[in-house]
Amino acid sequence: MREQVLRARLRCWPRPARTGWARACHRCLGLARPGKARHCLLRHRRATLVARGSRQEKRMASTASPAGTAVGFIGLGDQGLPMAVAIAEAGFALHVWARRAASTEALRDTPATVHRSPAELAAACDIVAVCVSTDEDLLRLLTNGTDGSDGLLAGARPGTIVVNHGTGTPQSSRHLAEVCAAAGAVYVDAPVSGGRPGAEARTLTVFAGGPDEALKRCRPVLAAFATNVVPMGPVGAGQTAKLFNNVLLILNQATIGEVVKLASAAGADPDRLVEALRLGSGTSRALTLLGEMVNPDTVQHLSAVEDLDVDLFAAAMDEAGLDAGAVVARAHEGARGLPALVGSLPRTAAGPRAAS
Repeated sequence: MREQVLRARLRCWPRPARTGWARACHRCLGLARPGKARHCLLRHRRATLVARGSRQEKRMASTASPAGTAVGFIGLGDQGLPMAVAIAEAGFALHVWARRAASTEALRDTPATVHRSPAELAAACDIVAVCVSTDEDLLRLLTNGTDGSDGLLAGARPGTIVVNHGTGTPQSSRHLAEVCAAAGAVYVDAPVSGGRPGAEARTLTVFAGGPDEALKRCRPVLAAFATNVVPMGPVGAGQTAKLFNNVLLILNQATIGEVVKLASAAGADPDRLVEALRLGSGTSRALTLLGEMVNPDTVQHLSAVEDLDVDLFAAAMDEAGLDAGAVVARAHEGARGLPALVGSLPRTAAGPRAAS
């Protein structure tokens, strides 16, 4: 009877299927040695509780936000807004500023402090993340504001970290870092990949460049909206990685466009071919984005943005003294040919809507 009770308790006790203690207890029970089985069961319980505590401590250490860290966010656009929401929902004290009140209105259900100027925001924050269109926009924001108010650096405390989530050139990042350093702030370039869908799903990839200590302080904030935070090296290295990431995607799009044209000329159904290629070794992120982020509603805008990204890549290669003329020309073809590619794949571009 006693052995039956122990068997029942052991079956009900939640345990990993392959732990050493579980096997030991089963061996003891199989040998009909209930006293030994009870001893093993108690040891198994103790080991399980210790393991659970260890896992919980690791989980808390990896997700906990630094106590009292105040994070500012400027650039509540298509991608920046869900990033800011993710930061607030991760438990950080969120501070925002925007030129237009309508931009902050989108945060009405998110705990956030709205400031009257970039300088006022900076004075309240340990880390300020900025997601604006160009390096020139960021420079104006740092030094002069954008509406006649004081620039962000006028209010920044010594050691404040400025994180640039926009895409620019490595040389511009190094200049921005010098501007920040002159005001006692620290600059990190941290462009992101994944677009609005990635920001909403909190699965962005961050290419980070800057001092190790600054990246360490920023990592919990970045982890609020990113699955991958990849340290690339000193300031500017993050932008270098992002530009190569972008141009590789665009080059893939150019190749897909050529393949689709050839397939159509050969009598193949291009939509069906793309569906099959996604399942084979020839798949790529450029293929899977068709019908998702790249669709008839977004393609014109994305084509223009990609063309600008190619220009940034070309400028970065010139700054580095590298001849990338052939790659740049091919990438421009991919960016400018994106609308035609989407138009040639009506079912694929429609995505889930095609099935309804």
